[in-house]
Amino acid sequence: MAKVNDEKETNTTVTPEAQVGGGLENENVFESAEALQDNLVHTLDKAKGSSQLVLGGLGLIVVIIGGFLFYKWNNQRQNETAQKELFPAQFYLEKDSLNKAFKGDNNNSTSGIEAVANDYSGTAGGDLASFYTGIARLKEGKYDEAIAALEKFNPNDYILQARAFSLIGDAYSEKKDWTSAIKYYQKAADFYPNEEYTPTYLVKLAQVQEVNGDLEGAKKSYQTIVDKFEKSTERTTAEKNAARLEAKATATPAK
Repeated sequence: MAKVNDEKETNTTVTPEAQVGGGLENENVFESAEALQDNLVHTLDKAKGSSQLVLGGLGLIVVIIGGFLFYKWNNQRQNETAQKELFPAQFYLEKDSLNKAFKGDNNNSTSGIEAVANDYSGTAGGDLASFYTGIARLKEGKYDEAIAALEKFNPNDYILQARAFSLIGDAYSEKKDWTSAIKYYQKAADFYPNEEYTPTYLVKLAQVQEVNGDLEGAKKSYQTIVDKFEKSTERTTAEKNAARLEAKATATPAK
């Protein structure tokens, strides 16, 4: 008797629909003409939006550059006017005609340092007016006002900046605030050291250090002149003072 195979045969035939699109029946393999047109319109719209964004960015850059160039041009023009106003004011300052230096004169050659500082702030000339204001207030004995004006001074010229530090030190010296005076004389001496001006600042520093009781610091400041500024006019005096302080320190009994 023939053996009957109860197992069902497995149908391994792969339909054409299963071969295309991973076996998903009735799937549309190709897009319709309408769908392609919609995609093209969307792509063009995106490209148009991107170009507008780029053009907008370029326009903003042009505006920024144009504004910067106008600022530079206007700043230079204002600075030239400020410098012209300051020239006669500086003359009055040197002659100790402080009122004319500050407020201007009757022949309208200058509007005065005060007006220049207010009207041309942000320019080199306006900044220089703060420097002259500090000098004038120092001459008047208005030391706090001198310090305030000189601290606002922010030049590109390293010589003037060191000079401003020294003048602030002078104002503090007049107030007998030795600690602050030492601080600013030190800043002046350390700011771009040079043969012409730095020894002067070191002498002031040493003098105040000695008054403040720091004999070792004063001797060191004098010795810096001797060692680093051999051609300066202050060298001989500095050498004598350094020797004097050395002898004084030796003669003083240790506590």
